[in-house]
Amino acid sequence: MGNTKKTFILDTNVLLHDYKCIYRFQENDLIIPIVVLEELDKLKRGNDLINYHAREFTRELDNLSGDHLFNGGIKLGRGLGKLSIETGKPFSEEMSESFPEKTADHRILAITDHIRKRYPRRTVILISKDINLRMKAKSLGMLSQDYESDKVASLESVHKPIEMHENFDDKLISRLYEEQEGVPVGAFNLNPSPNQYYILRSSKASVLAHYDPFKKVIGRVEKCRVYGIEPRNAEQTFSIDALTRPDVQLISLTGKAGTGKTLLALAAALHQDNRYKQILLARPIIPLANREIGFLPGDINEKIGPYMQPLFDNLSVIKHKFASHSRELARIEEMERNEKLVITPLAYIRGRSLSDVFFIVDEAQNLTPHEVKTIITRAGENTKIVFTGDIQQIDSPYLDMKSNGLSYMTDKMSGQDLFAHVNLVKGERSYLSELASNLL
Repeated sequence: MGNTKKTFILDTNVLLHDYKCIYRFQENDLIIPIVVLEELDKLKRGNDLINYHAREFTRELDNLSGDHLFNGGIKLGRGLGKLSIETGKPFSEEMSESFPEKTADHRILAITDHIRKRYPRRTVILISKDINLRMKAKSLGMLSQDYESDKVASLESVHKPIEMHENFDDKLISRLYEEQEGVPVGAFNLNPSPNQYYILRSSKASVLAHYDPFKKVIGRVEKCRVYGIEPRNAEQTFSIDALTRPDVQLISLTGKAGTGKTLLALAAALHQDNRYKQILLARPIIPLANREIGFLPGDINEKIGPYMQPLFDNLSVIKHKFASHSRELARIEEMERNEKLVITPLAYIRGRSLSDVFFIVDEAQNLTPHEVKTIITRAGENTKIVFTGDIQQIDSPYLDMKSNGLSYMTDKMSGQDLFAHVNLVKGERSYLSELASNLL
């Protein structure tokens, strides 16, 4: 029987995506090119999540190696393979003709090329989140794959629509209006997941409904106005219900731009400000068009301003719902002054206590699964965390619809009593916005 062990060569972006990834390749051997360590070294300083991951992996590697040398590889643990560091290798003639520039990516390809030729009987695979690097490797006859250990198999849980059920008995629908505590789930021919939302109809009436996993009842969801914002459709009504339901501590709201995800979350947070010590509204900073934030003009506030403006725009929408001398507007301004309401880049949240906090993470589709896990695991008592985003609008070059943190969290948390998910489909920004979103 031949040797079925494989050798995986890891690109820098894989380690930044999941700094614990070296423990997820089973019995197979791993190689980290020396150029990857160089790139990690350049990224170790800074406050962004990518800098944190660079530091964490370097510490992990240091703890793993201790006083040992990497010669021959270091055993990663029981049932796992060995980890080696491979120094720089000369470009083959084919490599030199194809890639005259010796960039970091091309140096990684040179090492991969060297390893597969040194061990022709092994299966050598370059693992990278960079699609272009994978294409370059394949064009030279090298095997290359995406890092898929945290990819969801299906997006069914993310795209799950609101279920509509018809032909219920009129008396059963009437009970949902009459019995405030809800109706036992056994009275319905449904197989609900925790905190699942429904539209139920009889011949005479319809009702918006929710399954309470703690009380085991189907209850009516009433249309609720929160801090000047009134839901315009069933999905928004369900979103507000989840956002204001005390037993639900983790929420994901997905949907395209203009469906109201972030606005509803912020309005619901303000509506419940007496229940929480602080409202945090944050988003990751993902520079667009390959322009790093350091190249932007101005001080740090001027640099991050363009990225945070959409969050301030949502707050402005709520503010404009009230008169200039209203109690509600005065309350918002007081909360901003006292830092009870804070709008900030996500990187600036690290180190803060997340107890008694209503925490909204916008644009969560640009986070890795590990980043989302880091945020959730820091939640203390009486904290509600809301992730909003559109998985079809991913700005990170190393994430896709199945590997981003929002999809991963929604898939893994589905079925948990403390979790609720609503996928908003109907755009409410304007007819023009809806038309552009669907046609362009």
